[in-house]
Amino acid sequence: MNRAVFLDRDGTLNVEVGYVTHPEQLTLISGAVDAVAELCRAGWQVFVFTNQAGIGRGLSTEDDLTAIHAKLTAAIETAGGTLSGIYYCPHAPDANCECRKPLPGLLVRAAQEHGLDLTECVVIGDSQRDIEAGQAAGCRTILVLTGHATPELAVTFPAPPDFICLDLSAAVIEIREKLENYGTSLKNGH
Repeated sequence: MNRAVFLDRDGTLNVEVGYVTHPEQLTLISGAVDAVAELCRAGWQVFVFTNQAGIGRGLSTEDDLTAIHAKLTAAIETAGGTLSGIYYCPHAPDANCECRKPLPGLLVRAAQEHGLDLTECVVIGDSQRDIEAGQAAGCRTILVLTGHATPELAVTFPAPPDFICLDLSAAVIEIREKLENYGTSLKNGH
């Protein structure tokens, strides 16, 4: 299968609290892990792609991030889902790296490593940088309103997301109803 859903982490899967530096700070958004499990049952590969500048700024370590992601992965697995991979940018915003969103580097790397067709993929996130990364990679995009975004803010984006949803559960419904025959519907402009 060469299609996938890419999820932002903070504000999409877990409550946005600034920098999550320890597993105890990871509070999952209600319904998020069940939504991931539903995507998996529907045949989608699910990846997380996230900026983690706290590492580059010295606020946390790679080991801290591994522990945080272990907690996230365990919660998703308990709900019956599976993450196909977690891709993150550990760099500070001023590092000028290729992997920091809104650049599509994380998406491109995941596509190369997993044989994905990015035009068959969906990006779900709570910020303009998530949407811009998805658009730059050729993905369909869904903005969720569980983080910093609002519908009013979305209209100021250089290019609007394909869909705006209340949360990840609503985004999964949108995917199931409008994008389930994804390759066909995308290429036909629906």
